[in-house]
Amino acid sequence: MSEAPAGARRRAEVVGLGLIGTSVAWGLRRAGWFVTGSDLRAERAARAEELGAIDAIGEDLDAELAIVATPVAAIAEVSQRLLERGGRPNFVVTDVGGVKGELVSALGHPRFVGGHPMAGSEQEGPDGADPELFHGATWVLTPTAATDEAAYATVRQLVSVLGAEVVALAPVHHDEMVAVVSHVPHLTAATLMGLAAGASVEHASLLRLSAGGFRDMTRVAAGDPAIWPDIFRDNASAVLVALDGLIARLGEARRIVAEQDRTALVELLEEAKSARRNLPPRVPRAEDVVECRIPVPDRPGALAEVTTLLGELGVNVFDVEIAHSAESEGGVLVLTIARSAAELARKALAGRGYRAAIWGLS
Repeated sequence: MSEAPAGARRRAEVVGLGLIGTSVAWGLRRAGWFVTGSDLRAERAARAEELGAIDAIGEDLDAELAIVATPVAAIAEVSQRLLERGGRPNFVVTDVGGVKGELVSALGHPRFVGGHPMAGSEQEGPDGADPELFHGATWVLTPTAATDEAAYATVRQLVSVLGAEVVALAPVHHDEMVAVVSHVPHLTAATLMGLAAGASVEHASLLRLSAGGFRDMTRVAAGDPAIWPDIFRDNASAVLVALDGLIARLGEARRIVAEQDRTALVELLEEAKSARRNLPPRVPRAEDVVECRIPVPDRPGALAEVTTLLGELGVNVFDVEIAHSAESEGGVLVLTIARSAAELARKALAGRGYRAAIWGLS
């Protein structure tokens, strides 16, 4: 492995150089990091190096953190090996897998921070990678009471470097939510695509008539099928609950159409239109955010408790800073959040015993 140039370049190691792993590596390298990478498929690692996404192939005992971007089934084993490998003190490991509950519970290590970037594409492998893939995307982190706060801050900085916005959620809550916004939509897109493909056997011109709406709804079905079996296995309980909810709503939609219930149909479509238009924008404007300053005690889990609470309320945390006090134990947690969520955050934090001051409200 080649050495990093002299200077203050930060160092990271990426294990798994598919679409997401190569995009992470490339984004970090573009930001000035020295990045090594590895993959069980030697041709993928070679291609990532050829593209300039990594500086070198192999491990890096001088890296400050590793990003595990392997298939879901291998994440726990790879992460455990990295944490036990030795090397730089306070070495941190994070991952990009789509299921967090069992993984975080199984590892239970203070320097492992579960992560899941809510970004991707229908492309595959290093050739589909994009160093700007995560710009403006949401990146979920799943700290627990056992998570080391310095480790969490390190991963938070990594996400910021890649241009994404952090949402902190409890691991189980993450799995419930992604079942609704990611896993079931993918299964639905695949099913709808299968329905259309089956009908096209009889009606050869059907797929030629597909308009923008159909293409938008089925785009994700073009993604790599190999990553999904493990996700649906590990998150089966949450996926089944979400599927049951979808099936119930489709049943109601069928009733509306069958009974020609115009009023109910308009209500359904208006509700969906309003919800879709109210999806939060990816990147906030400066005038739309405020600082939420929260004195926190010097105890394990305080940072995770605060950020997870806000994440479960749907309050995006766009930036995190920890200001330590020389005069007293603990410090001040400074969070940048949406102005519109300021009062909700203040009241919720007060309910947990935290006194939050909002800076920037006129």
